[in-house]
Formats: sequence, structure tokens, C-alpha cells
Amino acid sequence: MTFSLITPSYNSAKTIARTIDSVIAQNYSDLEYIILDGASTDDTLKIIASYQDKINIRLVSERDNGIYDAMNKGIKIA
Repeated sequence: MTFSLITPSYNSAKTIARTIDSVIAQNYSDLEYIILDGASTDDTLKIIASYQDKINIRLVSERDNGIYDAMNKGIKIA
């Protein structure tokens, strides 16, 4: 059974690395990681890209209508 983990983010450059590191530290074998980014304008997307070789991240970066809209998009993807 696949476990889907969804992280909504927007201009999260200060915290996204710790969040991704926490996901990487999990030892669940069948993990799907989805990040819904609200079209960040800081370095969030660059930081996420730097993790692509460590964990498979399904990234969607587009404007949304807030955190709940982002979470609902993530649920649809999962």
C-alpha cells in the first residue's frame, strides 16, 4: 500500500529543507511525496530541486487559493 505525504508550501525557503529532510528520514518503504507549491517567488523551488536525487518528489507549482486549495489538489493527485 502506498502512503502519500502532501506538503503545501509558499515562499518556504526557510523551512522546506527541514521538512524534506524529515520525510527522507522516514523508513516507510512505499512512500509517495507530493509538494504543492503556490508559485513561490523565493528560493523554495531551487531548494526542492536540490533534493530530486535523494527522494522522488511530485512537484506542482502554480497559483492556488490558499493552503486548503493546495491540500485538496494534493489529495486529488494522490
